Amino acid sequence: MGPSRVRAPGLSPAPGAVAAVARVALLCPDLLFGSRLRSALENAGHEVLDAAAEADVLVVDLTDDAESRVAAAAGSSMPVLGFYSHVEQDVRQAAEAAGFTRVVPRSRMAREGPALVEALLA
Repeated sequence: MGPSRVRAPGLSPAPGAVAAVARVALLCPDLLFGSRLRSALENAGHEVLDAAAEADVLVVDLTDDAESRVAAAAGSSMPVLGFYSHVEQDVRQAAEAAGFTRVVPRSRMAREGPALVEALLA
C-alpha cells in the first residue's frame, strides 16, 4: 500500500515539491524522544501510528534491544528508517544488512526526522 499523496492542511511544501502525507509507524520505547519525534512528524502533516499494519513507512529506534528490532523489521515490504546511537556502528551495520532502507544516527533523526521520512516517499 503506497503513501497518500495529499497536501497536508495548513502546511506549505517547499517550492516545486509535492507534500506527501504518510502513515508512519513509530516504534520508539523512549517516551521522551518518541513524543518529540511524534510531534515533529505530526507537525509535518503525517499520521503517526503505533503499529505497522496500516503504515506507509516504519521508523524504528535501534538504541535499545536493537537485535530484536532489527529482526522484526527485516524484510518489511515498506520503507524502514532506523536510528541508532552514533557509538554503536555494529547496530547500523546489522540494520543495513537486514535491509533497512535508511539508517541514521539518533542525533540526525532528532534534527531531520520529517525530512528523512519524506525522502523515503519520493
